[in-house]
Amino acid sequence: MALRQLSRTLLLHAQQPRPMRPLLAAAAGAASASPFQHLLRRGYATKKYTESHEWISIDSGVATVGITEYAQNALGDVVYVEVPDPDSEVAADDVVGVVESVKSSSDIYSPLTGTIVDSNALVTKNCKLINKSPEKDAWLFKVKFSSQSEVDALLDEAAYKKLIEESDS
Repeated sequence: MALRQLSRTLLLHAQQPRPMRPLLAAAAGAASASPFQHLLRRGYATKKYTESHEWISIDSGVATVGITEYAQNALGDVVYVEVPDPDSEVAADDVVGVVESVKSSSDIYSPLTGTIVDSNALVTKNCKLINKSPEKDAWLFKVKFSSQSEVDALLDEAAYKKLIEESDS
């Protein structure tokens, strides 16, 4: 009997409207501004690109790096991937790995100076993952970067799209 009463109470509670939390209310246009309001508009991660076709997702001082959809299409079927070892110190533009395909081989460059904090072992075991999901599941490594100016110098999405259009024409 107690279980039935609990179920009814939970059902009634779930059907009642709830007030918006203060942070969400501020983002929805309420008068009080939150210092975190920009995070709701912009998202938590910032995505950048390099001229050598790596994508970089910046979140809390750590950059996740992979190759772009454009690079994956140019390479074709990937047959081998080498990623850097965690705890390695890298400088911007250092060669840190390689992606080999049936068509060619391409070096992977670190877009930022810092320390490698993680490598995607899954992509080295299943390199076809790069062909299936290059800008999501097939990230290659994560680097804790030391220079915000290097991040600022990377391409945003509009500049990267322009680069691709110019190289295709």
